[in-house]
Amino acid sequence: MVTAIVMITAEVDQIPEVAEVIAQLPGVSEVYSTTGDFDLVAIVRVRAHDDLAEAIPGGLNKVAGIISTQTHIAFRAYSRHDLDAAFSIGLADA
Repeated sequence: MVTAIVMITAEVDQIPEVAEVIAQLPGVSEVYSTTGDFDLVAIVRVRAHDDLAEAIPGGLNKVAGIISTQTHIAFRAYSRHDLDAAFSIGLADA
């Protein structure tokens, strides 16, 4: 599984509509509206690296109302369980 985080700048008056369209695209698992430099963040999950081309430039980037995107590919996922294990030094809880 390959995960990409796509930060999206959209036309301000179209943000909700853009988010709804993106959320329906194959490979898109979640879309968040955000504060800060980007209007939306989309989480894209596909089976193989090559599938990103279909999902992002072939689909997401073609949605009307998107001004620009910035894509980051995740190397590794850390869950709360993983982080607890990584920071554990083997001491029993007192």
